[in-house]
Amino acid sequence: MNEEKYKFKFIDLFAGIGGIRIPFDELGGECVFSSEWDKFAQQTYEANFGEVPSGDIVEVDKESIPDHDILLAGFPCQAFSIIGKGLGFADTRGTMFFEIEKVLEVKRPKAILLENVKQLRSHDKGRTLEVILNKLERLGYKVSYKVLNALDFGIPQKRERIIIVGFLDHDIKFEFPSGSNEKKITLTDILKRDSDVDEKYWASEEIIKKRMEKVAGREIPVPSIWHENKSGNISMNEFSCALRAGASYNYLLVNGVRRATPKELLALQGFPEDFKIVVSDTQIRKQTGNSVAIPVIRAVAKEMVKCLYDIEYRNKMMDKREFVEQMSLL
Repeated sequence: MNEEKYKFKFIDLFAGIGGIRIPFDELGGECVFSSEWDKFAQQTYEANFGEVPSGDIVEVDKESIPDHDILLAGFPCQAFSIIGKGLGFADTRGTMFFEIEKVLEVKRPKAILLENVKQLRSHDKGRTLEVILNKLERLGYKVSYKVLNALDFGIPQKRERIIIVGFLDHDIKFEFPSGSNEKKITLTDILKRDSDVDEKYWASEEIIKKRMEKVAGREIPVPSIWHENKSGNISMNEFSCALRAGASYNYLLVNGVRRATPKELLALQGFPEDFKIVVSDTQIRKQTGNSVAIPVIRAVAKEMVKCLYDIEYRNKMMDKREFVEQMSLL
């Protein structure tokens, strides 16, 4: 099957800057609706996709959303993350899942893809995820989930996220990809030489000195991205730890001396080189931290589209058999 020839429609909820959308566009999908409440993310989305997403999904009439085959949603994760307070459904951001549920009740798409932090799996001793899965199953979806790591999909970022996939057709045999066949991208491919980076991205002499003192005597890989955790411990790896929207400005330092540029941050998530930047550095840091590792979504998207193609092909064959049977009775 050539999934690129299969035409389908999808919607992009909690769209951010379109990281989940990109692979589905690549596979021939048509985005018929998008929603994102953050005005700066809307600006980036418009610059790259030519449309301004609708605002807060809470205020959108679900009946007005166009019919579609796939619902995509990287719904807010702060309510479930270890970085946040972990309040889950007690946090208003956690209730955003119920907006997804409302759309599914009305529009009944053939398939869904949801993305969130891996802590959703263990939040409230697994009860939060159980609520989500049960609600999806009651709506008729056969669901499965898996935590996938961007490192396994050719991107130099340790980013583990839970992906939930569901189909209305319960005969579907969907399998999560374990990795990607795409060319592996390294920090060498992504990072500029320090000497070519604007001085505004360099950390202060005091911060650099403190970091160097903490790693004295250790072998330092080059290039590398240094991560200082809350305890003050520093890791130096040939990959980045997970990008975070609300982290301190200096929690990640390239080679221990400078911050990543906006282009480098986007590349660490797998965004294309020509992705347009129309907002401030501060906003790009937030937007990339809230986005997804595109190669992970691309690998899952390919498997989903194959499944949808198989459904359509099977249904066409059934229609053909029924037609032949009817003709034989004449």
